[in-house]
Amino acid sequence: MARFTVLIAAAILAFLVAAPVPEVTAKKYLVGDKKFWNPYINYDTWVQGKHFYLGDWLYFVYYRDQHNILEVNKTDYERCISDHPIRNYTRGAGRDIVPLNVTKQYYLLDGRGGCFKGMKLTVTVEKLPPPPKSAPVKH
Repeated sequence: MARFTVLIAAAILAFLVAAPVPEVTAKKYLVGDKKFWNPYINYDTWVQGKHFYLGDWLYFVYYRDQHNILEVNKTDYERCISDHPIRNYTRGAGRDIVPLNVTKQYYLLDGRGGCFKGMKLTVTVEKLPPPPKSAPVKH
């Protein structure tokens, strides 16, 4: 009986070690990649193919005395209006993070004139997809 119990415990341990464990970590995106947050960059192209999930971060690098990062509503985003931002993510160092902590559409722009030169970005934040179901154990 003891040998049978040891075999069962070993089988369970082997299954637990071999079973895939989904890794759930926030991802940090460098906005614009090596072009950073600058005028005349097509951020619509940059965002293509990316999936933004709850808990991810947008990392902005820019000239702190020339640009900023504001969250605005859709209408203000489309018109490059920055008079009434929902939130100002600018902290003054030119290296700022926008935490994507709500599932929604984010409308971000530069409120110091850069928006008219393409410095605007919209991302859709989704909930993490459920982990894949494990294959059934064959006996």
